[in-house]
This record gives sequence, structure tokens and C-alpha cells, in this order.
Amino acid sequence: MATQQRLPPASTTTPTACSGSPDGGTCMGSSYDNGILQLCAELHDNDPASMQTKVVKYLERHTQSECCALWIVSSEDATEVFCQVLGNRVLEEEIRILIPLSCFNTVVTEERSITLDDISENSRTELEQKMDMKIKSLLCVPVINQARSKVVAVACCINKIGAPRFGQADEDVVRHCFRYTVPVLTSVMSLQKERQLKQETQSMLQVAKNLFTHLDDVRILLREIMMEARNLTQAERCSLFLVENDELVAKVFDGHVLDEMGEVRIPITQGIAGHVATTGKILNIKDAYSHPLFYRGVDNSTGFRTRNILCFPIKDRSSECAEGGQPGCPSVLHKDPSQLKDCWCVGDGKRCSERHAVVGIAELCNKVNGLYFTKHDEEVAAVFSIYCGISIVHSLLYKKMKDAQYRSKLANELMMYHMKGTEEDIKPLLSKESVPKPESFHPQMASFTYSPRGIPDEETIRATLSMFYDMGFVYRYRIRHSTLVNFCTLVRRGYRDPPYHNWYHAFSVGHFCFLLYKNLNQLDMLKDIEVFALFVACICHDLDHRGTNNSFQVHSQSVLAALYSSEGSVMERHHFAQAMCILNTEGCNIFENLSTEDYQTVLDLMQDIILATDLAHHLRIIKELKQMAEDGYKVEDPHCHKLLLCLLMTSCDLSDQTKNWQTTKRIAELIYKEFFTQGDLEKAMGMETPEMYDREKACIPELQINFLNHIALPVYQILSKVIPQSGLLVKAVDANKTMWLRLKRESSLRKLSSANSIDFFQIPFRSENGAAEFGKGLSEETEEELAEGEAEPGRGSKAGAVEDISERNNNNNPGRDTTTKSS
Repeated sequence: MATQQRLPPASTTTPTACSGSPDGGTCMGSSYDNGILQLCAELHDNDPASMQTKVVKYLERHTQSECCALWIVSSEDATEVFCQVLGNRVLEEEIRILIPLSCFNTVVTEERSITLDDISENSRTELEQKMDMKIKSLLCVPVINQARSKVVAVACCINKIGAPRFGQADEDVVRHCFRYTVPVLTSVMSLQKERQLKQETQSMLQVAKNLFTHLDDVRILLREIMMEARNLTQAERCSLFLVENDELVAKVFDGHVLDEMGEVRIPITQGIAGHVATTGKILNIKDAYSHPLFYRGVDNSTGFRTRNILCFPIKDRSSECAEGGQPGCPSVLHKDPSQLKDCWCVGDGKRCSERHAVVGIAELCNKVNGLYFTKHDEEVAAVFSIYCGISIVHSLLYKKMKDAQYRSKLANELMMYHMKGTEEDIKPLLSKESVPKPESFHPQMASFTYSPRGIPDEETIRATLSMFYDMGFVYRYRIRHSTLVNFCTLVRRGYRDPPYHNWYHAFSVGHFCFLLYKNLNQLDMLKDIEVFALFVACICHDLDHRGTNNSFQVHSQSVLAALYSSEGSVMERHHFAQAMCILNTEGCNIFENLSTEDYQTVLDLMQDIILATDLAHHLRIIKELKQMAEDGYKVEDPHCHKLLLCLLMTSCDLSDQTKNWQTTKRIAELIYKEFFTQGDLEKAMGMETPEMYDREKACIPELQINFLNHIALPVYQILSKVIPQSGLLVKAVDANKTMWLRLKRESSLRKLSSANSIDFFQIPFRSENGAAEFGKGLSEETEEELAEGEAEPGRGSKAGAVEDISERNNNNNPGRDTTTKSS
């Protein structure tokens, strides 16, 4: 390095006029003062390049320089300076120089001026190459912002005209110039920075828009991410990796989408990308070849030279750790909890709860208009990665959802195919003449006392068709006969075979709706389409019932609970969904000829009616039902229509309680058989089992009495107030309640240990000689109650109690009442 020649300290006073300068300095006088005032007056625009040009021209004129330049210290990275204006030229691309490795290091760090004699030959050569000119003389002066007491720029005067070197007077000119102009220049540079931030914010919003419009195809989305990443950081190249299991998978390179066979997979612990994936931290490498993780082999084979790299993680900020529920970790490389530090989302010793899951890695190469990627580029990348993470995660979820929909559709098609009846089953039903009148199934088919469980299983579909025709739905809504046959066949096959919630239950519920239509004129209070929706909902209301209740589905975390638990009424929503599947099956849509408005109406009604079968729903609206009964039904009030439909659906659903004692007792046996099976499952799963589902604790008569008192009787009492003709249903339920009371007392007096099991129903309560007795060997107290019952019309009669309650079992059709039609 040449011998350093320090310039004398600059005077703090305004330079005065001189007659000459023996060292080649510039003389200053009144013309200089006028010039600085004129310069300050001209610095009124907000364009940094324009203002720098005016200042540079002023310096060139007053220091008699061939060229001047202003090297501004970067606000993003204080280790570099950049030049936007060189002489009278505004550069298309900024020139950037690292401060520590350049001649500007002394100027910035020591805040003193230097000349050409103070720099090395290498620094001079580098500066000549950067500025593309031969340097004969040089003066570099620090520009200090007094308010912040820091160097904000370096003013360079190059090649003194008429003298071999710059002198002290030249330095004084520069310092005096910036004493007045530096506040304006720094303000304009700050304004430029704010404009840049605003532009970047707008660009980021546009980037988010571009990314979120390509969620349907993850490969196109990755290509968009690469393009936007290059544009935002001005990078020459970009690579993008997705994290899959223990690998980094590259599906796109430089905007080109690779096919499945062209995917590049590397271990997650390998290279720069692997390091970022495992640490979850941005890595900014200023010199790629000096970094130990960089692999030169790719450059050697491709001829591309990698100068610098910015590699940043793309994270899913909503995920949860796979280990112990820690947020932010999709997978762990080492399953041993003691090695949790190797989790993808852990770095610097911080546990998973402080990190987010890494779903991808972006690797940018070679800053185009800079020496390396700056701190600002890191900040831009960090913000950009948030949008990338959201878009990638949602794109992958969208793809999974579509795949699941396709699989569900295929599974549904397969299910519906196997649910369809065979040609032998359907062919006899395809003729309208094959559908008889309801009375042909039993003379009392339209009587409340009749139980349809006596109809053979093979005749239930024909009976359902008969009810559709008899209620006028087929002609009123132009239902094709073949469509109705297909619909009823699929509904029949859509029921599983639990003890109670099977097809026979749905058929009985539908039959009770038929009874309401036939016997209660007040159903005219409803619209025809409401009655139609009610009947269809009745036969569909328990489709695909699994013999377990909503609580079991939720606590066992079943698939159904995952689908519907957020909305409540898990099973009921599933039943409606299954009904929609059947209606959407080709050749099964009995609503196909409805108008658009009626079609939407009937589906909405079906959903509301089926959801009303949830006991929790019924208990929520019971006060409204009682109020409606007290205030009177208002035909013009849509809410009254909705409440009445819910009430009618519940009364249909509980209609087994209105039949004779023999039927009611048989149904109770089926119900508790199903309940106890669920209770056994709950015990096996370690779940808490309610008493009514526990075969070891349940007292069936007491449970039935409570059910009738709190659920069934209030339903039919409310119905009798709204529709007085239905009062006989209250009496029927009350009579069965009386039988349960007597049965409970008899069990207590006889100390029957089987009162809490299914075997309880097999105890004979009839004398060997067939006398009209409640049971064999009845206690005197029970005999007295029977005698009193003959004189109490509201409690049932002795004649009603003497029905044979020992039924023969039918293993093939447990839901069917095996008594003869004449019963």
C-alpha cells in the first residue's frame, strides 16, 4: 500500500475566498455561497436519483473533478455501499461494493477522508472495474448525518482537472455541501425506502392472490412460488423442495414441472436444503464455494456457477406435532423423546411448541443486482414463506379432499350397486297392478290398534308402495312407478340388522304416518308437500343405523363423529346423508319431477324432520311444543308448521308405545337387547356406561316407566291438544304404562333377579290353565291392582292385561312381530 498522506482536518467555518491554492485546491468565495444556496433551492423533488445527479454536478463543478459519485451506505446491510448515479449518468443497475473488503472501509469506520495514495493497488483496480474508468486521482469524503452521528454515504471525487491531486479545499467544498444537503438527501432516501416497502407490500398481496388461485394443482402452485420468489428477491435461479416423510422432494426446477418419474429426492439431512429443513431457520450464504454444506459437483457438471444462496423454510403454522401433541411438527426423525432435538421443527435447542412444521424449502441462487442476498431479502423471504406455507398446505389438503371425494364416490357407487335389488326381487313389483290396496295386507291396516310388524318381510316393500299410492303421492307428484320401486328397494337395503333400529322399525314408523293421514282430518293443517316429506322422512329416518347412539359415536371417535360431531345430531345427519345418496342414485329420485322450488323445499323439510328424531332436539323444543298446544295451532305461521312436523315425526318414531301390550313388551325386549350390546362395547372400550345401557344395573320396568312419563306420554298429550282426535293414543300409552307399573311391582314382590336382563322378558306370567291372570303365582297386592284396573278407564283394563306375552322368537327377523295378523 502506498504511504498514507492524511489531509489536514477540515475547518468548521464556512470557506472564505482565496487567490490561489498551491496544492491544487479550489478557491471559494461569494460565488460558492450563491452556488450552495441555488443547489439547496433545486433539491425540491422527491426522486433520489435526480437529487443525487444535482449534487454530483455541483461537486464536479466546484471541485473541478472529471467525475463524482455518491456511494450510499445500505440501510438494509451496513456492510455494503451502492451507487445509483455516476457523473451525469443514472445507472440502470446499482453498483454495490462490500465495505470491509474495499477502500471505503477506512472512510466509513474511521469517519475520515482518503485519497488515492491511501488505497492499495488492488482496491484501486477493483474500483476502476466497478466504475469502468481509469482513476488518476481520488478523494473520498465521509458524509455524516449529524442527527444520527453515523456515516450515511461516501462522496467520491475522481480525476482532478488541472492538478495532480485533490487538496484540502476540495474536501472543504464536499463537507460544506453536505452540511446543508444531507438532511434532504436522507429524507428522500427514507421516502424511497417507504415507497419500496409499499410497493413490496402491494406486490406481496398480488403474490398471495396469484398463489391462492392455483390451489387446485400443487405443481402449478409450486411453479408460481418459484417465479414469485425469484422476482421478489431478484434471484437468478430457484429450487423448491417439499418435505415428504424423511426426504426432500423437488417437483419443479426453474419453473419447469417435472413428471412423476422426474422427481428428485434427497435425504432430509443432506446439504443446505436439508440443514434448513432440520433447523427451520433461514440460511444466507454470501460465498457458496466457501460454505462446507455446498456441493460443487452440480456446478461442475452443468457449468453454472453459484455465487451466493438464500435458503428459507416454508412452514405450516397451523399443524401439530406428532410427538405428544406439540404444535408444529409433522414428523420426527428420531422417535425417542430424548432425541426430540432432531425434530424437523426444532432449532437452537427450542422444543416443538416454539416452532412450526417445515413443509417445504426454497433455495434461491445468485443475487442479480447485488453482491449477495441482503438482510432485506431475508425479511421478504420470511414474509413470502408465510403465504407459501398457507397455500401449499391448503393445496395439499385440497388434493386430499378431492381424492377422498373420488374414493367416496366410488365407494358409494359400489355400495349402491350392491344395495340394488336383484331382478327377481324387483321384477314382480314393476307392474302397477301388483300393488294391492292397503286393506289386502290386513283388514285393520288403517287402524291405530294394528301393528304392521305382523306383515312378512318380503311383503313390506309392496306394502310401502301401497301406502304411497293410497296417500296420493304417486299421481300428485308424478312419480314413475319404476323409480318408486327402486327407491323403496334401496331404502330397505339401506338398513342394517340391529335388534331394533332396522327396516321393520322404519316400516312401522312410516305406517304410523299413514295412520295419521288416514285417521286425523286435522292433517289438512299441513301442506301436501309437507305430508309427503314427512312420510318419506319416516321410512328414511334411521338409514344405516349401527345400533349405537350419538354419544357412543362421539366418545368412540368414530368416522361418523368426525364427519358430523361439529354440527351435532351425528346419527341423524348421517341418516339424512344416506337418504340423499339414495335419491342421487340413478333411477331412484322420486322427487325428480318436482319444480325447483318444491324440490328444495322437500329436501329442507326432510332434513329438519329427520334431525327432529334426535331426542336432544326434541327436548330443546318441548317448551315451544307445549306453548303451541296452549296457544293453538296457527295455520298461517310457518314456525307452527315446522313444530307440528317435528311433533308428528316424534309421535311416529315412538308409535310402538301405542300398540297393545304384547307388541310393546316385545319391542322393549328388542330395544334393551340393542342397548345392552352398546353397553358391552362401552365397557370393553373403557368408556363410562349409562345405567340404561348396563345389563348389570338396568331395571327395565323402571326405565320404561320413566321413559313413558317423561318422553312418550308428553308427546301424545301435546298431540292430543293440537289434534283432539289423537286422544286415544294417550290412553294406549297410559295402558302400557300401567302394565309396566304392575310388572315392576310384581318383580319387586317376587324378588326377581332377572329384572335387569333380557331374560326378564322370558318369565311366564300366565297360569297353566289359561285363566285371566297377569302372571303365574301373582301376589295378593297385584291381584288387587288388577281388580281395581277394571274400574279405572284411564289405567287400562284387566282384559288388556291378559294378552299372551310369551312370544315365540324369530332369529331370522328379530325386528318383526311374529304374532299372526289376527292378533
